[in-house]
Amino acid sequence: MRLLVANANTTEAITALCAAAAREAASPGTEIIPATPRFGPAVIATRAENIIAGHALLELLAVHAGQVDGVLLAVSHDTALEAARQMMPCPVVAMTEAACFAACLAGGRFGLITFGSTETYRERIAQHGLAARLAGLASVDATPQEAVRDPEGVARKLQAGLAELVGMGADAVVLGGAALAGMAPKLQPDSPVPLLDGIACGVRLLEMLVSLRLPKPRQGSFAAARGRETGGVAPALAALLRG
Repeated sequence: MRLLVANANTTEAITALCAAAAREAASPGTEIIPATPRFGPAVIATRAENIIAGHALLELLAVHAGQVDGVLLAVSHDTALEAARQMMPCPVVAMTEAACFAACLAGGRFGLITFGSTETYRERIAQHGLAARLAGLASVDATPQEAVRDPEGVARKLQAGLAELVGMGADAVVLGGAALAGMAPKLQPDSPVPLLDGIACGVRLLEMLVSLRLPKPRQGSFAAARGRETGGVAPALAALLRG
């Protein structure tokens, strides 16, 4: 089984971090293929950057179409998820989506902790239909770059936010950020509730979906595009949209 772990920003260190966490979670025989887009934001922090990253991500996925068995979007905003799921001929899972659904299986309500603003995460969780299961959101005073550079320091900063979410009634907590990939095992011994890593959850869910051999929808909003004409986009992406 070959799984593409696709970053949506151009920071190679985050791609490497996610790939390492994916390999740690993967079953024997699952090959992890990391990939970084050729253009876009270094780290997504705004709505505009997320749209730019979506184009870059779709271009990246198009290059690998037909060569992998599944795709994990290694971006905590679940950037371009619905478009990628429609476009690709294989299962596509996003890391925050995977962790939030897994958290719902671990308890009644879950929390999410991340860097910076939390509002776009609230919106994404609502889009996944899980707003009623959300106990709360918390933000840590750190950056993704800092998490890569000083994971131990960021782990200490996360403790207060985790305690806050447990106080809000979270039965499980999602670590919302690609730069937090692999952090859950380090924090779990001091946490009274389960901590969910989106990369680990995504890999396991992808392995299940690939094993189920579900067919690609031929009708509906997730059926592959056919006959779409575009201008100025990369050849591989244009070819997928033409069908």
